[in-house]
Amino acid sequence: MEGYRIVFAGIGQAALEAYAVQEPQDGEVLIETLYSVLSAGTERANLLAMPNTPASFPAYMGYCAVGRIAACGSSVQDLAPGNRVIVYHGRHQTHTIMKAEGLVKVRDDVASLDGAFTVIASMSLQGLRKVRLELGESVLVMGQGLLGIFTTQLARLDGGMPVVALDFSPERRQLALQLGADAVFAPDDTGLKPALLDLTHGRGMNAIIEVTGSARALEQALELAARQGRIALLGCTRVSDKPIDFYQMVHKPGVSIIGAHNFVRPSVDSYPGYWTRQDDYRVLLDLIASGRLKVRPIVSEVVSPAKAGPIYARLAADPQAPLGIVFDWQAL
Repeated sequence: MEGYRIVFAGIGQAALEAYAVQEPQDGEVLIETLYSVLSAGTERANLLAMPNTPASFPAYMGYCAVGRIAACGSSVQDLAPGNRVIVYHGRHQTHTIMKAEGLVKVRDDVASLDGAFTVIASMSLQGLRKVRLELGESVLVMGQGLLGIFTTQLARLDGGMPVVALDFSPERRQLALQLGADAVFAPDDTGLKPALLDLTHGRGMNAIIEVTGSARALEQALELAARQGRIALLGCTRVSDKPIDFYQMVHKPGVSIIGAHNFVRPSVDSYPGYWTRQDDYRVLLDLIASGRLKVRPIVSEVVSPAKAGPIYARLAADPQAPLGIVFDWQAL
């Protein structure tokens, strides 16, 4: 059977290509992709061969999708054709072979378009878990891209008070307010630090989630943190181009810097601050079903994968491309 997938053929070049779809083997399932979400920061970095990316082509991206099981290999017991499942690192393609073990079903009361964002929302959630937020602590979310806007919502659900969002884009700041931020600012606002001190009774921010991957943002986070504050590096800081005075900004005030890469998770049992992907997926699906976690305001475009070329050309030219771009694989 022939399928289709998005390929990065070279720097700044994306297209749709055909490939041969395999049959599932023992313990595997064949999944037909329904929707996959474009992760702008990661995919732009790889498309442009930025530092700390593989910088090799052809490359196949995509890690956040939802699909329907089309066929099961032998010995698969708890899944059946027709089940919808969360697809982690399945790439932007029509069909994916995955091990059945560890797949999480999508609840019947969660739409496929909403469920497609579960993986990326789980990355936000694990970053937030790692700062061990307590009820009433102040939270600063630096950057309101996909990871940031989910982090802002989850910080409010987790008891953050106040929840403050930073972004250069007025549209993204407005969306953050709509989805639960108590206050929003541009990172270059000259009154930012006094405003945050006022919001936190002079203490500074207890928990900071840095999502942009900018070394300057980390430097700014250290300037805004409270004594014994915690900073989670959720965004990929690929270029270390800012010197940091670790004695004055980290050691002396007792600030903790936490690496919050999504790969740093337990594979079997969850424990405080570190949950498995599957447990986080189930929580997020419950939050979406209950209406507590909002997805639709984040969706900016739902497009056919046939338009991959112009979509990625726009992303290459502008890092502030539309927030939630989703490929609809049923449109091919």
